[in-house]
Amino acid sequence: MSHHPAPTRPRTVRSAAVRAAAGALPLVLLAACAGTETAAPEASSTPTPDARASESATYAPRLVLTYDGGLLVLDADTLETVSTIERDGFLRVNPAGDGRHVLVSTDAGFEVLDAGTWAEEHGDHAHYWTAEPSLTDVVYAADKPGHAVVHDERVALFDDGTGTVTVLDVDDVAGGDEAVTRTYTTPAAHHGVAVLRTDDALVVSDGTEEERTGVRLLDADDAEIASTDACPGVHGEAVAADEVVVVGCEDGLVVVGPDTVTKVASPDAYGRIGNQAGSEESPVVLGDYKSDPDAELERPTRVSLVDTRTATLRLVDLPSSYTFRSLGRGPEGEALVLGTDGALHVIDPEAGTLVRSVPLIDAWTEPDEWQEPRPALHVLDGTAYVTDPATNRVLAVDVATGEVWRTAELDVTPNEITSAPGRHAH
Repeated sequence: MSHHPAPTRPRTVRSAAVRAAAGALPLVLLAACAGTETAAPEASSTPTPDARASESATYAPRLVLTYDGGLLVLDADTLETVSTIERDGFLRVNPAGDGRHVLVSTDAGFEVLDAGTWAEEHGDHAHYWTAEPSLTDVVYAADKPGHAVVHDERVALFDDGTGTVTVLDVDDVAGGDEAVTRTYTTPAAHHGVAVLRTDDALVVSDGTEEERTGVRLLDADDAEIASTDACPGVHGEAVAADEVVVVGCEDGLVVVGPDTVTKVASPDAYGRIGNQAGSEESPVVLGDYKSDPDAELERPTRVSLVDTRTATLRLVDLPSSYTFRSLGRGPEGEALVLGTDGALHVIDPEAGTLVRSVPLIDAWTEPDEWQEPRPALHVLDGTAYVTDPATNRVLAVDVATGEVWRTAELDVTPNEITSAPGRHAH
């Protein structure tokens, strides 16, 4: 494997700002906690993947990518390959919420990958550890593993084959049955989604295998607080500032407040919003937008922005089309879209205007099948990671400046991408 040389100037967003703020330790603590190779402690109740692990001065984020034949784990700073894990079948990946593990959707269900990077908190300081990544033997069985949504120290898994929602405590996500804090089964199986709020209210989709119709808000005892059946083709979710949940429909979306479910209509009779990206830093949710109900494969050139404060929606025109793996949010709530023109388009979500477009890769065409590799966007700490299957590369882009501060060539063709930040998010 070959790697592009390091950038000529020090990285700003990734290491000097974000990682220093989140991971720096006082010098006296660094001296007291110094060590390079030592027996690894337990992180929560999760055993380490190896009897020995290396201690780091700061946290060590890792990327997890899928390819045809397995999983690839990269160092998020150097983009060097940490591990290649062979696994047959079409794989999908989602963060598990604890900073260490990743949920891998397989034929067996949601399998737990230990990315081998974690933090152990000690009051006023933390220890940071790395080890060899590995697929654990923990599997949350699902006939058809679907959405996995992390929010407020819990992750909600949706089984499309049974309609069962399984909620896990993210701090014990590798604990198997011990991690399960709540289950709920929808009246009928469907391709659905669920989000568990801080107040233990459950936002969950409603429908059947033939027709998805609405959204329900349930209290901690599964009693209905509010609902709507006016959300045809319900799909996707995002959480905005103040814990407002947005769920997409074929003719708009719904905004779920503390005890209300409000429909927001699209400006077109058919205006499908099926994929969303939210940010705790912004009350505005970014979504895709498709308006041709007869298209076999619509290549949209508009995105949607819904203001959850006013339950209003606006559309933004882009210079190119994009796909469902193109949406992301920056550290300040910036709305990011990876276009088929090869550029990263940055949108001001409050103004609803395109701020800049940063050329990154060659222009590309969305493949006919959604499972086929296409460029994907994943944002971690101030960096937008962009995959380029045409050249088997990964690019690291400073969201604030648009600088490509590192590029790596891979030995495989990347498909999906997520991350294990190496420390707890909260």
